[in-house]
Amino acid sequence: MSKEHSRGLLSRFFNFFVQLGLGEGLLRVGTGILSLVLVGVVIAAIRTSATRAEAVEAAKTPVVVPTVSAGGGGSVPQPVVDVFEGVPRLAQERTIIPSRPRQEILKYTVLEGDTIFGIAEKFGLKPETILWGNYYVLLDNPHSLQPGQVLNILPVDGTYHEWQQGEGLNAVARYYGVKPEDIINYPANHLDAASIGDYANPNIPPGTWLIVPGGKRNFISWSAPLGVTRENPALARVLGEGACGPVSGGAVGYGSFIWPSNKHYLSGFDYSPSTNHWGIDIAGNEGEAVYATDAGVVVYAGWNNYGYGNMIMIDHGGGFQSLYAHLSALNVVCGQSVGQGDVIGAIGTTGRSSGPHLHFEIRASSSFVNPWDVLPAP
Repeated sequence: MSKEHSRGLLSRFFNFFVQLGLGEGLLRVGTGILSLVLVGVVIAAIRTSATRAEAVEAAKTPVVVPTVSAGGGGSVPQPVVDVFEGVPRLAQERTIIPSRPRQEILKYTVLEGDTIFGIAEKFGLKPETILWGNYYVLLDNPHSLQPGQVLNILPVDGTYHEWQQGEGLNAVARYYGVKPEDIINYPANHLDAASIGDYANPNIPPGTWLIVPGGKRNFISWSAPLGVTRENPALARVLGEGACGPVSGGAVGYGSFIWPSNKHYLSGFDYSPSTNHWGIDIAGNEGEAVYATDAGVVVYAGWNNYGYGNMIMIDHGGGFQSLYAHLSALNVVCGQSVGQGDVIGAIGTTGRSSGPHLHFEIRASSSFVNPWDVLPAP
């Protein structure tokens, strides 16, 4: 259809409505419709422009993705995509250097509040390794730990040995329960297998300190000897002036035990053979009463030279003895019979003690007993 023909049809259509008297109304309707169409076009244009502007601004800002927890602690950021440039770009991740086996011995200065267990955990070692690596400082006694001490921190669990004139590698290795090659081949010892020579008389200068990886040894006792009975209390003379003489007769225990203090919870070390701690440190205030855990005879009453301060030992008969240490006062004397629950002293902080508490031990037939196994439930 030509443009001229279309215009003719529209003209005849409009003249028809004019003859009917509707021309002015039709013109008004058409004008209104046209106005509405124009307004809609303008609104659509404005919305389209705003949407494009927001998209541009959003594209300039990288998408932030939450971090996720890493297996070894901390967090690892996830990939971040730059939408504006349209090319994925990985964020700079923190490089985690894998832990490498430590070979050197570290020096650690003891802080206020440190314990053998805490220091061992800090360096990923067993508590006994801390003691075995520092005998001349701690003397196998966890109570010897004091702020300001400088400790050797071995790189692995084991022992630390100072080579002595005349020692043989086979004997030293056997003593610690390892093979000679374990000592020779450990890198931190800087030993040359080719120049060692005869294992019975190795070329190792006296005074050389050697790490014995995996090595173990018995603790050197700093506590009262086992077997201090009324018949043979002299065994305790090595400990100090509190040792007693032989006692004939006297009270015998019931074979059951009560708590030796008013409080029934710890305030220090627990029973821990692995750290040479053969008793429990019970909480208490300076001067609080200490009670005989069972009836018996006093076989030690006085000062202990190896860290226990004022100490009492009671022989209960039947192979049982009990020990009470760090006391501020003694209420009994050598050879005295006591009943179960009698007040024998007062809680204190004498000897190697970080604060008032009662160190309490029980022995049976020349062996140590875990007090938790025989005391009533708290």
